Amino acid sequence: MNLVNFVLAATQADWITKSFPIIRYVLIGIIFVCAIIMTITVLLQSENSSGGTNVISGVQESYYSQNKGETRDGKLKKTTIIMVSIIAVCIVLYFVSLFINKS
Repeated sequence: MNLVNFVLAATQADWITKSFPIIRYVLIGIIFVCAIIMTITVLLQSENSSGGTNVISGVQESYYSQNKGETRDGKLKKTTIIMVSIIAVCIVLYFVSLFINKS
């Protein structure tokens, strides 16, 4: 046992060793729910086949394209981005909890 592990083991409170496994289960549950929601929102989005044709053809943006975030696809896209962000944060927190409490 090296010095760093000894210091970490000596300074860890009892609540850390008891609560971190529960926190990990909660984080995995959040990741699972967000992954299901993200999959559903991606499948509900319509296919965007225009790609980058506006740049090549020089078509001006319409009122519809300026307010795309208010449409159904815009809301689904925002929901997808939020779910991906939540998943990323939960994964980082999960591995930080593993690093802090090596069990």
